[in-house]
Amino acid sequence: MPAVHLALAVADAFPGTLIALVTAAGLRGREPWPRTADTVKDLEHRVAEGTWHPTDETDPRIASWHTAYRAFGTNPRRIRPSVDALGRRLAKKGSLPRINPAVDAYNAVSVRHGLPAGAFDLGQVTGDVVIRHADGAESFTPLGEPGTVEHPKPGEVVYADAAGVLTRHWNHRDAHRTRVTEDSTRVVFILETVQAERDAGLLETAARDLRDLLAAHTEQTAVSYLSPAQPRATV
Repeated sequence: MPAVHLALAVADAFPGTLIALVTAAGLRGREPWPRTADTVKDLEHRVAEGTWHPTDETDPRIASWHTAYRAFGTNPRRIRPSVDALGRRLAKKGSLPRINPAVDAYNAVSVRHGLPAGAFDLGQVTGDVVIRHADGAESFTPLGEPGTVEHPKPGEVVYADAAGVLTRHWNHRDAHRTRVTEDSTRVVFILETVQAERDAGLLETAARDLRDLLAAHTEQTAVSYLSPAQPRATV
């Protein structure tokens, strides 16, 4: 069973970090997920009506990630946190991307709660996953670009396993290798904040919402948390 670790240097630099890990085993990504589809449509309908708007960089939840990005040397207005980019897309186009049910589920939870979200196919992960600062020598192949190889800058916060980097700029973009597809059967979904004192309750609610969307389409789910006080969890 792989584990996810929060490196001491990242915990020290961002002491308000709290990460929810929602693990799903026996995931069935090729069947219809009507609750997820309805959730996405409802968000889009509320945006069209003007009764709800996605969070933007004026919201403290997004602003805190902009501050974190600047702290490790990334310009968050050029390379945006995932929830910021997703919310901007929804506000501008009026719709969320349809990828597959599992990805659509975490995207919906992300924009609803204003928290970054992502996921890894655990069948494609090599060894443990560590949230750490890059050293500049690692390789990263962006999602959807299997022929591209990038090298994160030293000091950039990344998720990485023994075979390479799984996310760049903490949560800006996922790797192609560990992407979640309709055929992924064991997946860890990730929800994050760097302001646990403010957002812990929100994060727990978001994790429950995601688990509820997954429940009808998986054999087993579990939720665990990473923080500076609890920097390791088995998934």
